[in-house]
Amino acid sequence: MSRIGKMPIPLPSKVEVSVASDNTVTVKGPKGSLSQKVDPDIEVSVEDGTLLVKRPTEQKRHRSLHGLYRALINNMVVGVSEGYVREMDIVGVGYRVENQGNLVTFTIGYSHPIIFAIPSEIKVTTGMEKGLPPFIRLEGTDKELLGQVCAKIRGFRKPEPYKGKGIRFKGEIVRRKAGKTAGGKK
Repeated sequence: MSRIGKMPIPLPSKVEVSVASDNTVTVKGPKGSLSQKVDPDIEVSVEDGTLLVKRPTEQKRHRSLHGLYRALINNMVVGVSEGYVREMDIVGVGYRVENQGNLVTFTIGYSHPIIFAIPSEIKVTTGMEKGLPPFIRLEGTDKELLGQVCAKIRGFRKPEPYKGKGIRFKGEIVRRKAGKTAGGKK
């Protein structure tokens, strides 16, 4: 039995879950609404304030989908009740970030600024405080979308191992390498 799949999902008091006839699970809460299409073989049911995900057989396909859909539905429940937040630092001399609504402008060492449109489901704030690197804070209910946006932003300038410059997650530790050593000729 899947250790993840068999765990019940506790539903907070303000969260409503409905399962449509085509096996689409819709979760509504104080922060918004999310829906996920679930495989027709997987059974989703709501019993006394908890949500259960069951599989019909022990086939490899059913075992793999069982834990997957349980995790996706749990992420939706947490997203609509609490939400997800990701913070990123932009480390480097002269690196800046600013936003106007959901348009974010990065100045990160290229010959031109990078303008990136954040999806409307995600709330973005940027800031620059004295003594700290510029930061970008992303908030949203959809964990998958938030992760994709963060990965795209990080891909503009990944942290490099020699000076540590680039865009990184808050608290991320970048492994540093030693540079070239000045050696004499033989």
